[in-house]
Amino acid sequence: MRRIRGGENRVNDMLGHIESYDADCQTGVIRAKDQFYEFHIEQWQSDAPPKSGDDVDFDFEDDKVTEVSLVGAYLMESQPVKSRIVAGLLGISLGAVGLHRIYLGFYTIGIVQILVTLATGGYGVMWGFIEGVLILTGHIFKDAKGRHLK
Repeated sequence: MRRIRGGENRVNDMLGHIESYDADCQTGVIRAKDQFYEFHIEQWQSDAPPKSGDDVDFDFEDDKVTEVSLVGAYLMESQPVKSRIVAGLLGISLGAVGLHRIYLGFYTIGIVQILVTLATGGYGVMWGFIEGVLILTGHIFKDAKGRHLK
């Protein structure tokens, strides 16, 4: 799409969403305002490789994408929110009811742990205890949103 104002070409700056990206062909498709735009890795401006699902800022001129870059929120690494020690101690002490998993945002697994503990007559407590130890030793190190534990 070309917008002409005062007789000159304007570069359109838009926000979009990467619908798909093929690493072998190094091409992808951006969706913005119910329209689709194709881009090639040569137009990619960010250090991180493009992925399906990324939100992007892109420029296009004369129906061709000229530059694509990640939207600002994706440029910053996520900060830890949940404590490894709190999660580990919850797992060791209250792992039978999945409280450590609920604390980390894994609600479904937390509920399943309660059901397993009830169905096995209490033996499900071992599952939570083992996970508590794994959290404290650093083998489980992310919450449900993929952020590292502090």
